[in-house]
Parts: sequence; structure tokens; C-alpha cells
Amino acid sequence: MLNMSQWDLAEAAGIARSTVAEFERGARVPTSNNLQAMRDALEAAGVAFIEADSSAGPGVRLRK
Repeated sequence: MLNMSQWDLAEAAGIARSTVAEFERGARVPTSNNLQAMRDALEAAGVAFIEADSSAGPGVRLRK
């Protein structure tokens, strides 16, 4: 979607690249602070997080 590497996300979120890799592998559970930092970084890059409602589940999309 963004062509963002682990390095890019880690830098934008202010966390270590190894932390992002561990989250992706399921080797580590993200803290709420790390989740928020990654969400903020992705939103700043143009990702919109869509909440679930009665007709559809949650998702993501690029903002226009």
C-alpha cells in the first residue's frame, strides 16, 4: 500500500526496526504505546483506519 519498509516505519514511529520485525513475526506483543506510534506514523503517511460498523468489519485505505 505504501511501499514502506520496516526501517521506514520504525524511524517514523520512533521505535527500533527489530521491534517492528518482532511484531511482524509474532515474536513480541506490541505495547499500546508502540501501536499508537505506528498508527500515527501510518496515518501521517496517508493511511486511514476504518472502524467496524454494523455492515462491515474494520479496515484500512489510503486517504485521497
